[in-house]
Amino acid sequence: MTVAQLLEQLQKLPGQAVVLMDNGSGLSRVAALEFVGDQGPGAPAEVILLPSMDE
Repeated sequence: MTVAQLLEQLQKLPGQAVVLMDNGSGLSRVAALEFVGDQGPGAPAEVILLPSMDE
């Protein structure tokens, strides 16, 4: 999924909805984003969703 595709999907949802991600043993809130620029020829830039550690 690209950032554009993610934004398109998120725009359809209520703005106050909480964003969760599967952490392998349940669900965690998304606490932050990390951007990684492209790492060489043909490698795309990436956005990493970071889970909240408060749960």
